[in-house]
Amino acid sequence: MAGAASRGIAMFEKGAKNLITDVAGLYVGHAQDDVIKTGVTVLTAERPFVAGVHIIGGAPGTRETALLSPERLVQEVDALVLAGGSAFGLDAASGVMDGLRAAGRGFAVGDQLVPIVPAAILFDLINGGDKAWGQNPYPALGRAAFEAASPDFVLGTVGAGTGALTADLKGGLGSASVTFDGITVGALVAVNALGRVTMGDGPQFWAAPFELGAEFGGLGTGALGTGALGTGAFDPSARPLVKGHRDGATTIAIVATDAALTQAQATRMATAAHDGMARAIYPAHTPMDGDLVFAAATGAQPLRDPLMDTLHLGNAAALCLSRAIARAVFEATPAAHDPLPTWAEKFG
Repeated sequence: MAGAASRGIAMFEKGAKNLITDVAGLYVGHAQDDVIKTGVTVLTAERPFVAGVHIIGGAPGTRETALLSPERLVQEVDALVLAGGSAFGLDAASGVMDGLRAAGRGFAVGDQLVPIVPAAILFDLINGGDKAWGQNPYPALGRAAFEAASPDFVLGTVGAGTGALTADLKGGLGSASVTFDGITVGALVAVNALGRVTMGDGPQFWAAPFELGAEFGGLGTGALGTGALGTGAFDPSARPLVKGHRDGATTIAIVATDAALTQAQATRMATAAHDGMARAIYPAHTPMDGDLVFAAATGAQPLRDPLMDTLHLGNAAALCLSRAIARAVFEATPAAHDPLPTWAEKFG
């Protein structure tokens, strides 16, 4: 350890809560409707924060993401929203805006305050829930999630992960964090992937090489090779198991840090974080996924070495996102009319 540190290699340690809110000043709130099997998760902060975004999936659903390009006027946002509901879920941001405006928050334009609330959605309309609503439920869910925002929150079948599914297991909401060189990095993710997060038919997670402690079971990696190696073996020559095209998909995430970043640097961190998604989901970034990563930076910790610190920030963001994806599925809990089992039901 000492030798590695003397060579300038960042040594990552798990954050105190292992949540994105280990980044001081950030808050996360959930709201869900268990009958509809859907929900909303909101990340907000004590004050506006720098944000960026990078989208790789082929079928994204977003709101206000264009303004996150570094050349745009507005450089900071008031909240970020992850929601179920496909395009209906984009209205969750309206509820969050209402809450922020009531709190006196927003971008000042003359005597008006306009809260800046980018949002992304996943498709959970075919998951066993009752979708026969008479009025779009997402504005109210967004407002409730904003009002519930706290430094402490639960994982699994909550918020935007309430109705999430993967190819063969129930998905969910996950988070993870690390610290290095006085900087904190965390991830928050709703996992509704087209592909799998486990290897073959076994319980091991694709993210296993990046696990810190036993945060998602401590099972290690599975066997690579043909089915002759056992039921749980992964066969790289086989066609990957994915959802049917009508079942919808998308993994949406936020990575955050207390480092002082420009919007361009935050966008680079979001870009690097997609490596973590590709390590934890097989396959990822498909034409039917809307895979997206937001980045948030509170600016509390100045960069000591802008080149190397941003390198380590991207690596840390990818590490956290891989772990958060596995934790989302590991922590999922069963509910009535679920079309797929939870990880615990199948392997626990």
